[in-house]
Formats: sequence, C-alpha cells, structure tokens
Amino acid sequence: MPNKEPAGLVKGLGVFGATSVVAGTMIGTAIFVVPGIMLQQVGTPAMVLVVWVAAGVLSLFGVLSYAELGAALPEAGGEYVYMRRAYGELFGFLYGWTQFIIAKTASIAAIATGFVIYLAYFFPCLQETLWEASLGFGGHAIPLRLTGLQLGATLMVLLLSGLNILGVRRSGAVQTLFTASKLLVLAILIVLGLVLGHGSWQGFRPVFAPTGHGPSLLAAFGVATVSALWAYDGWNNLSMVAGEVENPQRNLPIALIAGSLLVLGVYVLVNIAYFYVLPASRVLGTTTVAADAARRFLGNAGGAFIAVGVMISTFATLNGSILAGSRIPYATARDGLFPQALATVHPRFRTPAVALVGQAVIAGLFALTGQYQSLYTKVIFAEFLFYGLCSAGVFILRRRLPDLPRPYRTWGYPLVPALFVILAVCLLANTFWQQRADSMWGVVLIGSGIPAYFLWKAWQRRSS
Repeated sequence: MPNKEPAGLVKGLGVFGATSVVAGTMIGTAIFVVPGIMLQQVGTPAMVLVVWVAAGVLSLFGVLSYAELGAALPEAGGEYVYMRRAYGELFGFLYGWTQFIIAKTASIAAIATGFVIYLAYFFPCLQETLWEASLGFGGHAIPLRLTGLQLGATLMVLLLSGLNILGVRRSGAVQTLFTASKLLVLAILIVLGLVLGHGSWQGFRPVFAPTGHGPSLLAAFGVATVSALWAYDGWNNLSMVAGEVENPQRNLPIALIAGSLLVLGVYVLVNIAYFYVLPASRVLGTTTVAADAARRFLGNAGGAFIAVGVMISTFATLNGSILAGSRIPYATARDGLFPQALATVHPRFRTPAVALVGQAVIAGLFALTGQYQSLYTKVIFAEFLFYGLCSAGVFILRRRLPDLPRPYRTWGYPLVPALFVILAVCLLANTFWQQRADSMWGVVLIGSGIPAYFLWKAWQRRSS
C-alpha cells in the first residue's frame, strides 16, 4: 500500500494548530472533577500528584510511539491505519467499529452534556424536563424523559459538526482560539490560587495513607490511574487528522510531544493549587474541586469564573473530538470496510461531510440519553486496548516494513514502546479485576465487531 494520502482532504493544520488539537482534546472536564475521586482511591494529595505524573509519563510513552507511526504513515484515520497495516483488515475494522459505534461518539456526547451542565449554571431552566412518558415492554413500564440538558447537548453536537463540515481551517482556528483560552483560565487559577489562596503546604503530608480493608495501594493506584488517563485522553486524536497536517513528518511529532508535555505540566500545577488552597477533607467531599478552590480566594465570583472556564474547556475539547473522530469512518470507508458514502468528501469544503453527519447522528442519540457519567471507564478500557496494540505495531512494522520512511523514530526504542505495552496490559488487567462490569461491557462491545465484519464482507460478496 503506498504511503500517500489520496486527493481530497485539505492540509490546513500547521504546527500550532496541530499542537492545539493535542492539548485541546486532552484538557476537558476531567481536570475539574476527578481529583476528589482520585484522592478517595489513593488516600493522600501527594499520591494523587504521583498518579498524575505516572499517568502523564505513561501517556507520553504512547505519544512517542504514535509519533513514529504518524510521521511514517501520515494518513487520515490515524490508529485505524496503524492497526490495518500492522495486524490486517479485521483489526482495522474492529478499531473503526469500536470508535464509530460507541467509543468516540459516546465521548463526544459526554463532553457535550458536560458543557450544557455548566451552561445550566447560568440558565437553570436547562435542567427542567421538557417531555416525559413511559413505554410498555414485557409487562414493564420504561420511563422516557427529555430534559433541556439532553436537548442542549444534542444541539451542541450538531452545531459543531456543522462547523467542521465548513472546513478544517475554520475548525482548526476555533480549536487554537479555545485551547489558548482554556490554558489562560487554568494559568489564572494556578497563579491566583498559589498567590492569593492563603493555603497550606501541610496538606501534602503524609505521602502514604493506610489502605485499611480496601484494595491494596497498587490496585488503588491502578484504579486512580484510569481517572487520570481519562483526563489525559485525547493525545491520540492528532493522528486521526494526520492527512490534514502541513508537513506531517516534521510537525506531527513536534505537536504530539509538545502538547502532551504542556498538559502534563498544567495538570500537576493545577492539582498543587487545589491541594494548597483546600484541605484534603474538602477535596474528598466534592466533585467540583476547581469551583470550590476558586470560591475560596475569589468569593462568589469564583464559581462563575470556573463555570465559564469549564465551558471554554469543554467547547474546545468537543470541537477537537468531532474534528478527529470523523476521520476514522472516513478512512475505514475509503478502504472499503464501511459504506462508501462515509468516504465522501464535500465538493466545496473538502471535508468528510457524510462521516461527520453519521458521527453526529450517533453522538446525538447518546446525548439524548443523558447517561454520560458511566461511560468513561468503559471507553478508557476499550481505547487503551487499542493504544497498546498500536504501540506494539511499532515493532511489527519495523520488522515487516524496514524500508518504510521514518522521519521520526521513537525515542528510547525499544524500551519506551515496550514499557508502554507492558503497562497498558497491567492497567487493563487491573481495571478488569477492579471494575469488571464496565470492562466486560467494553469487551462485548469490541467483540460485537467480529460478526459485523463477516456480515459486511458477505454483503460485499453478494453485491459484487
């Protein structure tokens, strides 16, 4: 297969736009929510910081592996391309199936719902029920309910999907603007918290806390790492739009590494500010730690400040996720594994318009359910399976395609990609053991793509 992007998609992302896609899709709502959850799992603020650093380094190891793959195979579709080249057509289909049917679309719906939840801070009417009924099934009544949050999230998905149809230059400009805005908000929170917070460094001692009768510290560390990885998730998104990055052999590795290091630093500093301003007991009892911290040194205006900051963050993350996610069904359909309509490029805007519409429909349906909080462990489990497989693909492709041009080679090879794969396997095993229901859900979801693949191939044979 030639290493060439077919004519169609326009290359409109420079190095700054590409870096903003990385940082913008990584920094979402999790950094404003999960520190309290992580503290409950590992026991002390110091250990929470260790988890953030460990998860950031783990993500960086994945980034270094993906940078080689992206520079060598700068095609739209990212991980789909790597999976197909390394493991064959079935695995490429399974990746595209998982992302398009649930993983990426459910993530988009969750981010959109998070945006509207914070919008409801200013417009409480969005929390009201607009329509309610019940559906009889098997002698049981299934309640049906539509709220302003659900409708608003669906409209957000449709709005930003439409913006992405208008062109990658427009959406890339939006991504850069809002990524800069969210970083500014976080910088203000860090600086003012440490300067005006009148907190205490005593909260960072002791480093360890007794584990009691719960899971061991190592198991708890693994569970907390899932929460942190949800906050870091998105570092892979740039690879999905590699075909639209200018000079991808140079810019893609720079953007991946710079964006990931930037987010790691910001996350650690923000958490230091949280635990400096607030006592651990206060952090432990809240899922709005950023708003509580800001209220401590900004008064009542702090809540509004953080609400705006979260809205900016989620808007940029939502835009970046829609931009990157639509390239997966586009690339899969281009190779004949999905319906060809999904590979259609808009004649004027040169964007995968049908793939964007299809993604918006599925994500909109998820948004209408409003059940976004239970998704992230399931999504992370499914995604990290493919992260590990893609990183292992570095070894496979170096052996199978030794002459493939590699403008960037993974730093620390073979140790770095090997460590990432090993740690990904350990994380998956621990997640399966500690959170079995969500993990089984992910396994069933991925496995459902196997019969779907063979049905699709059978349909193609009958149609030919």
